[in-house]
Amino acid sequence: MVLSNNIQHLRKIMNNQAKISSFFSKVSPGKRQNTEALEKSPKKARIDSENIPPSPETNFAKKESASILKKDGTSPEKDLSSSPDGDMPRTECLSPEQKNRVNENKAAALAKLREKQTNGLLTNIGDSWYKALQEEFTKPYFVELSKFVESERKKGTIYPPADQVFSWTRYCKVSDVKVVILGQDPYHGPRQAHGLCFSVQKGVPPPPSLINMYKELLNDIEGFKHPGHGTLTGWSEQGVLLLNACLTVRASQANSHKDKGWEKLTDAVISWLNKNRSGIVFMLWGAYAQKKGAYIDKKKHHILKSVHPSPLSAHRGFIGCKHFSQCNNLLTKDGKTPIDWSNLPPQE
Repeated sequence: MVLSNNIQHLRKIMNNQAKISSFFSKVSPGKRQNTEALEKSPKKARIDSENIPPSPETNFAKKESASILKKDGTSPEKDLSSSPDGDMPRTECLSPEQKNRVNENKAAALAKLREKQTNGLLTNIGDSWYKALQEEFTKPYFVELSKFVESERKKGTIYPPADQVFSWTRYCKVSDVKVVILGQDPYHGPRQAHGLCFSVQKGVPPPPSLINMYKELLNDIEGFKHPGHGTLTGWSEQGVLLLNACLTVRASQANSHKDKGWEKLTDAVISWLNKNRSGIVFMLWGAYAQKKGAYIDKKKHHILKSVHPSPLSAHRGFIGCKHFSQCNNLLTKDGKTPIDWSNLPPQE
C-alpha cells in the first residue's frame, strides 16, 4: 500500500514537471515516449535521490550554461586564454600604443610583399598613392619595367636610390595635391636625384634650372630669398607634386630609361588627378610637359604654360612668367591655402 502511494506521488511529480518543462522548451518525441513508458511500467521504482528528476529551473539553467560554453569550458564569444590578465578578450586589452604597433607591423609586412612582387621597385611608396594606382602595378608594362630596373641596378649605378624613387608619394598625399610641376628626367649626377623633380639632396648645390626658378621667385614673390640649397621638400609638404615623367636614370646618361614604362605610370598619375580631383594648378614648362598634360580638363583644372627654366630657354619666357604668384591667386580664388614658396628651411 505504501509503495502504491509512493508510485502515485511520483507520477504526480512527473506530470507537473512535464507541464512546467514544456513552458521552457519543447520536449522531443523520444523523451515523451520514455516518460510514458515509465508511467506504464509495472516494475517497482526506486524512490531515492538518483531517480527524483531535477527541477525545471535547474534543467533550464544547465541548458543555458551549456549553450554559451564550448567543449573546453570557455565562451565562444570571449576566448580569455589569449588575454594577458585572463578577464577580457585580446582586442579589448590592447592599449592605443599597442594597436598602433600592430597596424605598423601589418603595414610593414604589406610593404615587403609589394617589394617582393615587383622586384624591389615598389619601395617606400606612400599608401594613398598605392591605393590610387594599384591597378597599374599588375599590368604587363609595369611587370616588365620592374624587371628592367632590377637588371639595370645589377649592372651599374642608377639614380635615384631605390628607396627614394617614390618619395614624391610620401611627401605629398594624393588627397593633398594642389599644384603639379612636371619634370622630364631625374638628375643623373651623384647625390642629386631623390624622387622630386627639380629638387636635389641636402648638401648639393642647386642645378641651373632650379637657379632660374629661384630667379623668377625673387622677381615674382615678395619676400622670397634664395634658401642657399636646392631641396624642395618644403613645397611638397604643402601639396606641390614634383613629378618627373621618368623616375629612374643611369648615372651620367640622361634619358637612358626613356620609353621603358615610366611614362605610362606617370600618365596614369596625371589621369587619376584629372578625373578624381578639381582645381589643381598644373605648371607645364616646356614642350615635353605640355604634351604630357595636353588632355587635362581645363574646365576642372588650371593650366599655366611656359618654356622650360633650363638656361637654354629660360630667357625666352620663363623669366617674367610670374607663374608662382598666378598659382597662388588661382588657389585663393578656389578657397584653398596658397603655397608659401619661401618655405624652404635652412639645412643643418
